[in-house]
Amino acid sequence: MSRLLLVLCLLLAVPVLGVLGSWLGLDAASLAVLRHQAETVLPGYVAQSLLLALVVALGVALVGGACAALVVLFEFPGRRVFEWALLLPLAMPAYVLAYAATDFLQYSGPLQTTLRALTGAQGALWPDVRSLWGAAALFVLCLYPYVYLLVRTALGERAVPLMEAARLLGAGPGRRVREVALPLARPALAAGVALALMETLADYGVGAYFGLQTFTTGIYKAWLVMNDRDAAAQLASLLLLVVAVLLWLERRAQRRLRFAASRRGAAHGAEARPLRLSGGAAALAVGVCALPVLLGFVLPVAVLLRLLWQEALHGEMGLPLARFAQWCWTSFKLAGIAALLTTAVALALGFALRLRDSPALQVGARVVSLGYAVPGAVIAVGILLPVGWLQARWPQAGAAALVTGTLFGLMYAYLVRFSAVALQSVEAGYARVPPAIDETARMLGATRRRLFAELHAPLLNRAALAAVLLVFVDVMKELPATLVLRPFDSDTLAVVANQLARDERLGEAALPSLAIVLVGLLPVLLLSRSLRAEPA
Repeated sequence: MSRLLLVLCLLLAVPVLGVLGSWLGLDAASLAVLRHQAETVLPGYVAQSLLLALVVALGVALVGGACAALVVLFEFPGRRVFEWALLLPLAMPAYVLAYAATDFLQYSGPLQTTLRALTGAQGALWPDVRSLWGAAALFVLCLYPYVYLLVRTALGERAVPLMEAARLLGAGPGRRVREVALPLARPALAAGVALALMETLADYGVGAYFGLQTFTTGIYKAWLVMNDRDAAAQLASLLLLVVAVLLWLERRAQRRLRFAASRRGAAHGAEARPLRLSGGAAALAVGVCALPVLLGFVLPVAVLLRLLWQEALHGEMGLPLARFAQWCWTSFKLAGIAALLTTAVALALGFALRLRDSPALQVGARVVSLGYAVPGAVIAVGILLPVGWLQARWPQAGAAALVTGTLFGLMYAYLVRFSAVALQSVEAGYARVPPAIDETARMLGATRRRLFAELHAPLLNRAALAAVLLVFVDVMKELPATLVLRPFDSDTLAVVANQLARDERLGEAALPSLAIVLVGLLPVLLLSRSLRAEPA
């Protein structure tokens, strides 16, 4: 079993190895392509990606950190509601928010039309939202919950009781926040920002819709428009290098965060009370917490519902309910198969890691864990490059027919991308199972198969269900790899929403977009429920 799992880990690492291996076959033509990119498009890709990353990093740190600090450290009206409501933008994919923001803020949108009617102004009242700055604002609204969640957890475990101790020692409120809470939140802040940046760099939907020149849009343009696989591979490898650095920073911050946390601190957190705010300070706290929820979830959903209503009343063809049912079935089918496959792989890997009988498998599992950090664009290129190489040398093998435009190829991409999500959930479930149970079962003569089937499996029910749910929702929202590798006539909700929005048919794009948001609410609600169950 360990050998089979090791082979599986190597197969899941092939896309990354394929992208990196593209540098091994450099020749004069490839060097000329690389030189041409460096002189033309590469500076623009670097500049826009770097500027976008810097603005998003600053924005998510400020919004997520401020909201987490207010919810944990202070008491104000609506605090209990904001504890879970601040997670709602996690259900809103960035590309869906981009469609809603464009309709609401553009020249012919309801906001500018109403303001021009009231004020008599002429022309556009503000620049087009489809810009780098507009994209950065949208990413901040979608991704700040990463920072909010991690910082809230870190502050809840240690900051409140330590701030209470600082108060007893005579420190004022400002000094307590500045010298106690903020240093404790730094590792969580760094980890959350790194996660947000990985999502930003991996995005394709917003970049393509807004016409940005980022690494991800450049990869697709090189592969699908210019038909230049060498240029696509080189851009993908550069993006992979940046993501690897971000992943290293996130893992480093997470280790520091785990070191800083303690059960004793969490236990005493319930005994220390947050600082009560009143008057203007309380109103400011409510405004700071309400604004990202309104802009990142409530208003976009209202805009999409308005578009859907207008399309139902005034659309030339009405709502495409029959096609919508087909899109839903395709999305649910692909997401369901991918969720079951990745969870099965995660359970097998988790059990093998529990036994610890193969050091090589330990390394292989860590390689699999890197998959979620790899952008979908890189995975698509990493799959197609080796396939093209095999097809050129052994045409009779039919590698291209097996992977490109088939269910097998798409499931392979999903396994590479999302096995890490399921494995993390399974490992978290195993962490709650004492090793002494395994030792007792072995002493009673239980085989490995019986140990898993009769002991581990019942104890991992909730972890496995969480893995299935998380992967299901991620696949429903996934756009880049699905856009390239999907079988013919197998459009998903995400692909259809992207195509309709690209054709400026936002009214028709509202229906699949709302369906994606509705499905995305499931893990958010479960997450908020689990957080409410923990001591504040």
